[in-house]
Amino acid sequence: MNTFKKEERLCSKLLINELLQNGSSFLLYPFRITWIPSSDNSQVSSAQILISVSKKRFKRANKRNRVKRLIREAYRLNKQSLLYPFLSQHDFRIVFMCSYIGNDIFTFEELEKKLKLMLIRLSKEIGKSLPND
Repeated sequence: MNTFKKEERLCSKLLINELLQNGSSFLLYPFRITWIPSSDNSQVSSAQILISVSKKRFKRANKRNRVKRLIREAYRLNKQSLLYPFLSQHDFRIVFMCSYIGNDIFTFEELEKKLKLMLIRLSKEIGKSLPND
């Protein structure tokens, strides 16, 4: 189901601080992804996401909100096919932050294409960190 529920949003200040201090990250233009495995077994969702757009790059709030809305929609449409199957297969929970570092606003189609690549790369990065059985 293509929904984006409250449980999937990263709101906890403790988790955000831990993510920023101890997170692994990679760059896939126009995104910088920082992630950590979640040790919280009570976490309902397999993945929690925080989307940020820099005020330094987009001065106007309406432009920042537009970029965040586009990213949220692209994530909502593609998480079930690209990220969640991998996480459920390995019984893995993740917390990650998607920072938009581009200077221009991409069209939805371009942004969705980049986000798909980002989700595939995130799955590969998680796979590297899993202990080999």
